[in-house]
Amino acid sequence: MKDILDKAKQWLSATFDAETQTEIQNLIDNNPGDLADRFYKDMEFGTGGMRGVMGAGTNRINKYTLGRATQGLSNYLIENIKKEQLKVVIAYDCRHNSKRFAKIVADVFSANNIKVFLFEDLRATPELSFAVRHLGCDAGIVLTASHNPPEYNGYKVYWADGGQIVPPNDSGIIGNVNALDFSEIKFSANENLIEIIGKEVDEDFIEASVKKGSLSDKINRDNLKIVFTSLHGTSIVSVPETLARAGYTDVHIVEEQRVPNGDFPTVKSPNPEEPEALAMATALANKIGADIVIGTDPDCDRLGVAVRDLDGNMKLLNGNQTMVVMTNFLIKKWNDEGKLNGKQFVGSTIVSTELVNDVAANYNVETKVGLTGFKWIAKMVRDFPELDFIGGGEESFGYMVGDFVRDKDAVTATLLACEIAAYAKQHGSSFYEELLNIYVKNSFYKEHLIAITKKGMDGAAEIQQMLSEMRNNPLTEIDGEKVESLFDYEGSTKKNIITGEVTKIDLPKSNVLIYQTANGTRIAARPSGTEPKVKFYFSVKTPLDAIEEAKTVETKLDAKIQRIIKEMKLN
Repeated sequence: MKDILDKAKQWLSATFDAETQTEIQNLIDNNPGDLADRFYKDMEFGTGGMRGVMGAGTNRINKYTLGRATQGLSNYLIENIKKEQLKVVIAYDCRHNSKRFAKIVADVFSANNIKVFLFEDLRATPELSFAVRHLGCDAGIVLTASHNPPEYNGYKVYWADGGQIVPPNDSGIIGNVNALDFSEIKFSANENLIEIIGKEVDEDFIEASVKKGSLSDKINRDNLKIVFTSLHGTSIVSVPETLARAGYTDVHIVEEQRVPNGDFPTVKSPNPEEPEALAMATALANKIGADIVIGTDPDCDRLGVAVRDLDGNMKLLNGNQTMVVMTNFLIKKWNDEGKLNGKQFVGSTIVSTELVNDVAANYNVETKVGLTGFKWIAKMVRDFPELDFIGGGEESFGYMVGDFVRDKDAVTATLLACEIAAYAKQHGSSFYEELLNIYVKNSFYKEHLIAITKKGMDGAAEIQQMLSEMRNNPLTEIDGEKVESLFDYEGSTKKNIITGEVTKIDLPKSNVLIYQTANGTRIAARPSGTEPKVKFYFSVKTPLDAIEEAKTVETKLDAKIQRIIKEMKLN
């Protein structure tokens, strides 16, 4: 506790403003528990940036931790990119303090003689990714904490290709940030280097989104009834306009959730992965007889899609299901246009469904599989310029259509989901039936995710202990099936549990474990990179002979997943 107190008292120096000093002194005097949580570690500038609770302290998002990150990034840019005028673009979402934080970040860049394009108001994260390349910038920043609770904010860093930072730049930037003292931050802005941007970039982004997200000029878009919710976030700026430009006229917005609001007052969590977050939207859909419901997270990079099942009930699809249908339709479009020539690929991640690999293989298209996170999919696009990127996604409700945006993009993906639904309806099918047809052709894959929250110092240690136990004492059987392989991405090894043979995994190291049986049952475990959680991903599969058998087969697969969860003592 003495070390924490000494660290906290450094924030009472003249380096920090009076408001910060008062906040810290009050914690020292009255709340040692909160003080410890704020100073027991530094807010980690990780491989994609930072995300955490707002407040004073080294383990919080505030003027100084953001300033330090920006100063470190500035130093790295100046050292490594030899240009007369470096340029960055900054966007921010609807969260508390995002606008103020964005201006602080702009001030620091400009104080380091770096030209800044600062969006006039909140904008979707995919538009920031687009703007980096569109404006010829060397880096981009978005102030957001995605779907985290209201007390959170964050800072994501993008490189000149429009993707989030990856090796070697990530470690180089981290090194520069960690080497800095708070007293070295340059906060005095050069206002001449800060240019406010807005509508002109919006126009180009929406035009590109309509071009990439549209499937055909023969789709009857007037016949699709859509319910859309922005969940109080940034997508309200771009999604309705994109749908209108594409020709959708029957769009109903959840008015109670239209206005951006960092408190997210109508939901427990602004997370489109959760049915509860889309409850108001599905209620409206049932009231008006809508065909599809789409909701986006606060920074508009992820989307939840709910569609009518075979009984006519609204069903929220998981991210794996959505990405499989989207990938199938995009590849089919390329095929119908005669553009497939063996030089295309789709992107996925190690914790996402393997069904997407099967779908791509049906058309002899390669699936490249990377670590969790869209920065790795964006890196694939950069690493293989000789290949055409069709699209890519991951289980966490994100999708990327083409390469004009180099991150998950709920604007273009929302349009694509509507295109699929409209096409299917026009041809006597539905979005859900299209998914079932894919299951019949391949296998019925069922995935499930459990996230266990472990907060604070003790929680972080518990998470590491859980993964250590799974690594050192591996499962040998899952629901009566022998475990065939253990993929340990931290050790870069794949071990055959039956024969003991060990082979190398050619991917960057990451704290992820995946068990796989000969029947294709998979369990993946990893700590969240943005929240105090450990995540377990389950995937099981079995053949589906006919659409009519889907409900029965799904019930059996659900029961299998629940048996595995009970077997692992995770419930």
